[in-house]
Amino acid sequence: MSWHLFAVFFASTFFISATPGPNMLLAFQYGMNYGVKRTLWTLAGLSLGLFVLLLSTLLGLDVISRQSPWLLTIIKAVGAAYLIYLGISSWRDAGDGSLMSDAKELSAEVAADYAATDGVPSTPQPRSLSSAATKIAPSNTTLFRTGVWVSLSNPKAILFFAAFFPKFINFSAPLWPQYVLLTIGLFLSETIWQIVYTLGGKKLASWLDVGNRLAWLNRGCGVIFIIIAAALLTEVINSFIA
Repeated sequence: MSWHLFAVFFASTFFISATPGPNMLLAFQYGMNYGVKRTLWTLAGLSLGLFVLLLSTLLGLDVISRQSPWLLTIIKAVGAAYLIYLGISSWRDAGDGSLMSDAKELSAEVAADYAATDGVPSTPQPRSLSSAATKIAPSNTTLFRTGVWVSLSNPKAILFFAAFFPKFINFSAPLWPQYVLLTIGLFLSETIWQIVYTLGGKKLASWLDVGNRLAWLNRGCGVIFIIIAAALLTEVINSFIA
């Protein structure tokens, strides 16, 4: 992987990571409720879950590229279609909801799932964004486990990685050095934004919720998805022409 291609990959993932998905919303919510120091346990859990999903995707692409190269072409084509779908959805749904309400909704879902799974009444419940603190602080283990659970509970991430990564991988070159660079780039961008959401908290949410800022952020990601999809489709077409 050339440094130019890595720079494009990092810039794309950095911009996409800025969008308030489940991981960022959890970092935002817990940073508000429990403070930065305690939320670091949640960030560690989010990172572990992300690593598992990322490793699963890369190992799958590695096996496919070695054993069924023709299937890789199909994955690129299907991945391009999926990215186009994500791009159109991001553009059309850009104006729905707000960062504050989305974070509250995620907290309610996490609390409900823990109650249904564990059945332990004393499990700490995430409080609203307006809370400066909680009456019962969750344990570090609970914060870490919540981060892992939220990260792993989004199987669409594997579909996204499988659709997104092939554009930036040269399958005719050694793969593992490229995998390491992709992993470092993704984790760096995700970690930076998780910390920003944890530290920024209410100020960041208030800024994004003004006017159409959040909507244009989502639309920008939609454009990136479509551009990468077009590049993938170009590769697929060229492979048939060559």
